[in-house]
Amino acid sequence: MNATAPLVDVRDLVKHYPGERAWLGLGKPKRVVRAVDGVSFTIAAGQTLGLVGESGSGKSTVARTLLRLTEPTGGAALFEGRDVFALPPGELRALRRRMQIVFQDPYSSLNPRMTVRQTLREPLAIHRLAAGADADARVAALLDEVGLDGALADSYPHELSGGQRQRVGIARALSVEPAFIVCDEPVSALDVSVQAQVLNLLTDLQRRHRLTYLFIAHDLAVVRHTAEQVAVMYLGKIVERAPATAVYQGPRHPYTRSLLSAVPVPDPHAPRRRIVLSGDVPSPANPPPGCPFHPRCPHPKKNERCRTEVPALREITPGHLAACHFAAEPM
Repeated sequence: MNATAPLVDVRDLVKHYPGERAWLGLGKPKRVVRAVDGVSFTIAAGQTLGLVGESGSGKSTVARTLLRLTEPTGGAALFEGRDVFALPPGELRALRRRMQIVFQDPYSSLNPRMTVRQTLREPLAIHRLAAGADADARVAALLDEVGLDGALADSYPHELSGGQRQRVGIARALSVEPAFIVCDEPVSALDVSVQAQVLNLLTDLQRRHRLTYLFIAHDLAVVRHTAEQVAVMYLGKIVERAPATAVYQGPRHPYTRSLLSAVPVPDPHAPRRRIVLSGDVPSPANPPPGCPFHPRCPHPKKNERCRTEVPALREITPGHLAACHFAAEPM
């Protein structure tokens, strides 16, 4: 791989789900569900891209398609210069050691019939990394690395707390020594008191192993201190992408502004301007014409162009992209 090339390079990723026909296959098929509709981004080695947006915006579909847990409809995903979507099964299996995922729900992502030891030994056996006493030693080291007592090795998932289960999920991802980890809302199912601990753990592990993260969240506050770059998704598309400081200090898309206005602040007396969006997120099976955000957009200059012309994701300032007809104008 070229030393200057990004570790992860996603180009025009598309994932559509075909509509189902009516009962007994009669009638016209429903419209195609455009879960992901032309998403592109890059992640440099050792960096974190925060992918944020409301539930249903397509964030998790991007993650699962990128890892080929679900097959893409179109586009390309290069990892270390190789197109993940073009790899045959044998090469893809070998590559999975380099690309791992931490799931949102730490309970459903673990096999309830397997102990922590069995869960962590399984990937070691699949990739032939360790066996016997060496595997047990590796399990003990993994538990220590994620801050768990070695005595928990013979526990089952139901015997652990939510935070402990998520640490096991992180240890499982680390077990095969990956370069890239997708963190699919890894703290959203945890208590607030535990979220900070897990976020700090992920940051420490990234620094220690020079890991690259795609960090998915619906809360911009979660990725504020963990991501160098932030991409905001809405209805299957990226509507804003920029360095994290630029997004938080000067968002250019009205949807990003609304998400930032919803971030809680510790001082109840601090002045703030809350932007409340009207209506619901449109269906990806029936997206609105023009700008996909225009039915809910609070921009005072919203006009006919917004309702008929799809805005391109364009560079507003160096490194700061936004898909809004008025992104270059102050609001």
